[in-house]
Amino acid sequence: MPRVSRKQAELNREIIVEAATRLFRERGLHGISVIDVMGAAGLTHGGFYGHFESREALAQEASGRAFRQSADRWKDWIAANADKNAARQALIVPYLSAASRDNPGDSCPVVAFAGDMCHEAAESGLRQTFMEGLGSLLDTLTPLMDTGDDARDRQQALVQYALMVGALTLARATRGDALSDEILEAARTFLTAP
Repeated sequence: MPRVSRKQAELNREIIVEAATRLFRERGLHGISVIDVMGAAGLTHGGFYGHFESREALAQEASGRAFRQSADRWKDWIAANADKNAARQALIVPYLSAASRDNPGDSCPVVAFAGDMCHEAAESGLRQTFMEGLGSLLDTLTPLMDTGDDARDRQQALVQYALMVGALTLARATRGDALSDEILEAARTFLTAP
């Protein structure tokens, strides 16, 4: 069988990482096999190890990408608003929406991966990637609190993000029931109240 060109190999790797990023967000970091990822990428599973040394290496790269995508989206939403309160609301409203709840493959990696991190060793690469990604999102949210005190801003960001993550998690767990929409609405209303 002829070898693929370097350009095609790079494209295939990109397709694999993008497919894994979506699948890991949808099903968690430990619920996906190499065969699942390669199938979603439209490639045979035999070629996987030509791109990655292990499934763990792919999971770490894909989770890092998921966090970068979320951070970039947050920064775009923030940049589109003139003041900090409007920027914070522009972040909260889509985060706590039915679209976010119903499309986990393109949504918050913290919600997708937090359960897996409870079972991950503190020194693992996946855990380190999670902690860096979470830190980046919190660093993006913190300046929007604008209390005039850095420590209080950080505390407010932690509380608000914990509420956002918890509400989205519960809304997904109760999807299909009226309670799911009620959870999203309650959290959105609380967080966007003047």
